[in-house]
Amino acid sequence: MSNDISRPKLEGNVAVGPDRAGRRLGFAEFGDPQGTPLFWLHGTPGARRQIPQEARLYAEHNGIRLIGIDRPGIGSSTPYAYGRVIDFADDLRVLADALGIDKMMVIGLSGGGPYTLGVAAAMPDRVVAAGVLGGVAPTKGPDAIGGGVMGTVGVPAAPVLARVGGTLSMVATPLIRLVKPIATPIIGLYGALSPEGDRRLLARPEFRAMFLDDLLNGSRKQLAAPFADVVVFARDWGFRLADVTQPVRWWHGDADHIVPFAHGRHVVSRLPDAELYTLSGESHLGGLGEAEAILTAMTKLWDASTTSDA
Repeated sequence: MSNDISRPKLEGNVAVGPDRAGRRLGFAEFGDPQGTPLFWLHGTPGARRQIPQEARLYAEHNGIRLIGIDRPGIGSSTPYAYGRVIDFADDLRVLADALGIDKMMVIGLSGGGPYTLGVAAAMPDRVVAAGVLGGVAPTKGPDAIGGGVMGTVGVPAAPVLARVGGTLSMVATPLIRLVKPIATPIIGLYGALSPEGDRRLLARPEFRAMFLDDLLNGSRKQLAAPFADVVVFARDWGFRLADVTQPVRWWHGDADHIVPFAHGRHVVSRLPDAELYTLSGESHLGGLGEAEAILTAMTKLWDASTTSDA
């Protein structure tokens, strides 16, 4: 595989919100423009290009229209604070309509996991299936589970971030620009300090290229999204896991140091139609290295739904 990463077929932004004025959501398309629509929701932090090269190429050759989205406050999306995780679904619905998409699948990595489940809960008539890669678990309400980075750090920090997150974003954005010349070594350093599974993945040139491209494009103008994610994850998400009735496939490394494997087991046990795929020896980013298997599994769910509707 080439170390160069496939460029988006299309990038842009769409007006969202009740009045379609003042707020925009950015996106990037890969794969087959006429293929099966699949929205890929980035982690925390991350942006619209946080999609592995393997997934981009698989989509190209297997009829998948693969669409990454900037959450508010990153990339070309304007800043906005959702009151609840499920509120993101209103924006995704508008984006899908603008792109001429009716039925769809959704995949979320890490911090994209809660939004993926929220979209499925909010749009049972349009979301055919959902996939989650090491997703964050609920921290409030009857579905909550404690521990992990979100439980031990995120929840206590959320009230502070709700007040000063905008200021932190203004400070962090120029810092990202300053470290641009040494961004590659920094990614390498993070990999060296990570558990073995993530270290192996980040040693691969195509993954370093993807993270570097996503980091520099997504944070070029703003970096509010990660702070906003932590704040909204620490609240009630606005839906219950039992509300997600579509098929869900969940991939989770059993050595995950960010979102414990037990969190994945917990969420899957509460979803009505879900299967857990254990990534043996892998850590938090392990799902990114299984892109072909993941997209194959999701495509089978799409085909099964199409067959049953015929």
